[in-house]
Amino acid sequence: MATATTRTRDPGRAARTGWRRELPPLLLMIALLVVARSSLANHYQVPTGSMEPTLQPGDRVLVDMRAYGLRVPFTGIELLGNGRPAPGDVVVFRSPADGTRLIKRVVAVGGQTVALVDGRLRIDGRTLHPGTVGDTERIGDRLVRLDLADGGGPDIAPLTIPDDMVLVLGDHRGRSADGRWFGLVPSQAFYGKALGVYWRRGEGPVWRRL
Repeated sequence: MATATTRTRDPGRAARTGWRRELPPLLLMIALLVVARSSLANHYQVPTGSMEPTLQPGDRVLVDMRAYGLRVPFTGIELLGNGRPAPGDVVVFRSPADGTRLIKRVVAVGGQTVALVDGRLRIDGRTLHPGTVGDTERIGDRLVRLDLADGGGPDIAPLTIPDDMVLVLGDHRGRSADGRWFGLVPSQAFYGKALGVYWRRGEGPVWRRL
């Protein structure tokens, strides 16, 4: 007479099988999140007052990581070119001097001749002050308020920007370690464009477009 064989279920084996099924989608989800954070959008917390009054220390800024091209995360390999930094853009990049992540404003790009005297810009021989009251400049299509309470910082003798290079300055001209200190920045070095402030210290949630 045949005897029936009774199978005993192994809970540990079932759990391991379940993990093997769940692990690939979980890893894929994590990878997609990393790619999205590195290539699509990110945020930046402003550490100093070098961009005052536009940005205050502690401001949290939304950064578009696609603005100047879609790159393979953690590399400089460009997958899709979306354009180049333009005068007036507020940009995020790493300092050519020490690799510190910085946020500054593009004031001149390749082919333009720039000069700075007492904190005031001249581009191609033309002053950027619109003639209105206050310390303002029209940089690109933006009317930018400056902070000249501490003077204008170092001047810049007339300089023609080479192709694919960019000059960045802080809006707080007298207290900004910017292109006057570390020099011009290659266009491809910019990995994000600041879109707006979404959190301001002392105020909480806000939206102030840059």
